Amino acid sequence: MDFLDCLRAFVATARAGSFSQAAERLGISNRLTSKYVAALEERLGVRLLQRTTRRVGITPEGEDLLRRAPALLDDTDDLLASFTEEGRGLSGSLRVSAPVTFGQTHVQALLRGFAMNHPDLVIDLQLDDAYIDLAARGVDVAFRIGESNQRSLVTRKLGTISSIMLASTDYIARRGTPESPGDLLRHDCIVDTNRRDAMHWPLEHDGRTEEFPVHARFMVNSAQVALDLARAGLGISFCPRFVIGADMKAMGLVQVLPGYSNPTSPVSMVWLEGRVLPRKVRSLIDYVVAETRGVI
Repeated sequence: MDFLDCLRAFVATARAGSFSQAAERLGISNRLTSKYVAALEERLGVRLLQRTTRRVGITPEGEDLLRRAPALLDDTDDLLASFTEEGRGLSGSLRVSAPVTFGQTHVQALLRGFAMNHPDLVIDLQLDDAYIDLAARGVDVAFRIGESNQRSLVTRKLGTISSIMLASTDYIARRGTPESPGDLLRHDCIVDTNRRDAMHWPLEHDGRTEEFPVHARFMVNSAQVALDLARAGLGISFCPRFVIGADMKAMGLVQVLPGYSNPTSPVSMVWLEGRVLPRKVRSLIDYVVAETRGVI
């Protein structure tokens, strides 16, 4: 059997956790997918996957191969494409990671536009607010909000975002208007636990930035849910502007402490350093940079 076909079957099965799902992605039969993986295990002399009645697990040897195999497959596809007429188009799979709400509001639209020009490309979008390990998850490129201190990553900044404190007009009518950041401890606040220090909100005033403690009525790990709870009159929320949209007034919301601003956070694309980027990854990065210029 062809070694690359066996390797593709293993990667697809390890990522999907199922022979049937892997077979569907590869466009081949379940039986052939299993046969390819078994042939690869026999050739390497190690067990890569643990088969159970419900799910396929991965062994330590399989995890090691999964960290390295996608790069080999990408480089091979890129090499072969450069010598073929079809090389003008992109094919294969592209795995992308993004924060949940930002992925829903921005990234999915970018990927939709990119995919329209590349009908043979399969895009796997993984939404996760955590800073995932790209190598362990087999991710080609990730969108990140905030500073990243991972030295193994190459970063391409796309722009910046800021946040705003807001509450519904009903909440303000009931509880009054905060006059200073210290008043936040006397108000119900909706805390987004995705923030690095969720219980302290960074605010800028007169050129100085301070972090102020808040009293949490709700703690959620979704900026969209934090916004929805604020609209329902349940407290003050500190939301990224990209979640809010253009018309706060139409949503029944008002800004809280308008004399204070929030320090901006960078929005970037990141990928693993130390290897030549496959053409499909380079193409996506170039497309996103062009599409977000002046927007983010």
